[in-house]
Amino acid sequence: MAVADTRSSSTYIIQVRKPTDKHFANVEDIDSLYRSFLPTTAASSNQEQRMVHSYQHVLSGFAAKLTAEEAKVVQEKDGVLQVHPEEVLSLHTTHTPDFLGLHQGVGLWKDSNFGKGVIIGLLDSGVFPDHPSFNDEGVPPPPAKWKGRCDFNGTSCNNKLIGARSFINPINATQAVPPYDDTGHGTHTSSTAAGAFVRDASALGNAKGTAVGLAPLAHLAMYKVCADGGCPASSILAGFDAAIEDGVDVLSVSLGGKKPPLFQDWIAIGALAATQKGILVSCSGGNTGPKHRTLSNEAPWILTVGASSIDRSIKATARLGNGLEFDGETLYQPHDFHPTQLPLIYPEVFDGRDVQDCHYGSLARLSVRGKVVLCDIKWIDPVGAGQEVKDNGGAAMILVNGPADGYTTISDAHVLPAIALNYAAGREIKRYLNTTPAPTATILFKGTHIIGRSPAPAVASFSSRGPNRLSPGILKPDIIGPGLNILAGWPYPLDNSTDMKHAFNVISGTSMACPHISGVAALLKSAHPDWSPVAIKSAIMTTAATSNMEGRPIVDETLHPADIFATGAGHINPSKAVDPGLVYDDGPQDYIPYLCGLISNESQIEVIVKKKVNCSSIGSIPDYQLNYPSITVSFHKPSVTNVSVTRTVKNVGPAKSRYQSVVDPIKGPVSIGVYPRELVFTEANQTASYRVDFTREVDSKAPSPYAQGAITWVSARHS
Repeated sequence: MAVADTRSSSTYIIQVRKPTDKHFANVEDIDSLYRSFLPTTAASSNQEQRMVHSYQHVLSGFAAKLTAEEAKVVQEKDGVLQVHPEEVLSLHTTHTPDFLGLHQGVGLWKDSNFGKGVIIGLLDSGVFPDHPSFNDEGVPPPPAKWKGRCDFNGTSCNNKLIGARSFINPINATQAVPPYDDTGHGTHTSSTAAGAFVRDASALGNAKGTAVGLAPLAHLAMYKVCADGGCPASSILAGFDAAIEDGVDVLSVSLGGKKPPLFQDWIAIGALAATQKGILVSCSGGNTGPKHRTLSNEAPWILTVGASSIDRSIKATARLGNGLEFDGETLYQPHDFHPTQLPLIYPEVFDGRDVQDCHYGSLARLSVRGKVVLCDIKWIDPVGAGQEVKDNGGAAMILVNGPADGYTTISDAHVLPAIALNYAAGREIKRYLNTTPAPTATILFKGTHIIGRSPAPAVASFSSRGPNRLSPGILKPDIIGPGLNILAGWPYPLDNSTDMKHAFNVISGTSMACPHISGVAALLKSAHPDWSPVAIKSAIMTTAATSNMEGRPIVDETLHPADIFATGAGHINPSKAVDPGLVYDDGPQDYIPYLCGLISNESQIEVIVKKKVNCSSIGSIPDYQLNYPSITVSFHKPSVTNVSVTRTVKNVGPAKSRYQSVVDPIKGPVSIGVYPRELVFTEANQTASYRVDFTREVDSKAPSPYAQGAITWVSARHS
């Protein structure tokens, strides 16, 4: 028998249809079925090495090492739905509880008992278990339903960190690399979601205070699905599968990739399986903003999160030779840097090459020694730009945004005195350079400041934007939360000390926003154990804030009002989310008519929902008719002048409640009518439906392609 050369093999995800006439008593029976789909070239002696993961919950299928020729053979076998080469996804890379209105002994933290009894799972890069954020003082044992395990040696897990497993680089069928965090990302996200109180925490001496996660008494379970090289799809699916089996309540997934169709979107498929088991899945929306249509993780059963700023600045000031000053950010604040004026240089072009971003090797033949170097923030890592300046003798660095990043400035742990400035400041500095014979500059380091009157929360420039490309009738993102310059746990102190109170870092991304929302979801689950994932999502969305700390509309990186494709429903407001009054609640079965309306190929729907689907008997609905906490309708076709949408709400407030509708009208040639205008409830958990009619004026032209408004149901106690 011929045996294939596995050196040319890759990992493929194979989805199959289980025979309906067979009963699978245990995992071994299912594994035996999956192995039967392997090609004959995968001899029995090496089948175990070929099988990468066997899935029980997340999909009907397995991951295996196959050559391209073998993959074609498997695809032709009866019962095989699809064979797809795995892709590698990427990570979407305290003061925030206080900023979000969470205070010890009062409000939501008190009502939810800090998230006690709830299990938050994270698909991430692993965790550093000895970090003080994972101290279990005061945390009770995990609930009886917990079935997970801890794959660290010794006693690293406890009542806080109750589980840790790895699905990276399987050595054989039963062993994988330990779930230690090799990037810092997983330690940061998990401590953000549910880290314990750590007093006197700081990063390089900045942002000093008590660091704490959003749900400090919740339990944590880490599923390592990412390493330095990224996050393999087969590992992500295995992490979902294990989390479902183990019994988590909330899954926090700060990663994503390309925007494939739903039947090949492994995060969407895994998230639907989790949602069907009563698990809320929160995902980062991606860091490819500010352009529209850049979002990841757009499926309606996912809580998709964008990133916003907070009211804290780790401040520095660039002072020019003419006396002009510009405030910016930096985490590295050296005490021994004397703010004397130094020559200022902007390396625009050298030998016909653009070098203004100070990328690796760009400054080697330029005279930068002892000077302040101005560098443009482009695609290069800002810390890497600083390393290039330092390696060539530069004294300091001023980083300036391009127009796309506007007023969003990131606080990094630089390797030399440096400051990040907004686009407007950079433009002024370049004007000074072009009009001054001997330009000079210096940097003043001013430490941590809480901004009293602040435009926070503002949408961060990198936060990916809608509209939803796969399903335009579903508004995405759903919510925004703190994701810019966030302090949380890190595997080691940045100052090379041995004091783990200094083992914190300040980083940015929708990856940081996602665990904030996951932590709030855990608080709501603890306060309302009977709420479904859809009800929790609804409560978060319908109580979101649409104004900033100044009482004005939330702005984006331009300091102008952000559009709805940047903010979704608005900014997370935990104290209101615990008592929303009404929720939009759906069962997992409601997603099948939605999928039938979205996808014409029933075999693709079968891949997503793990069972055969007959859309003609089930029926279909357009995406905008899904009982979602937002409404998106289209008038792109000139013949469409009227669209009617139905929504159903459940009363989770006082049994006897009366609500009246208030319409925030759309600016443009569209009118809105709500019927009935009043909803009356006499019982708890009673439901009521209403209709919204959108009417476009005939032969009218809209002032812009999109328009937004709001429908608010107002009672004596709730809005």
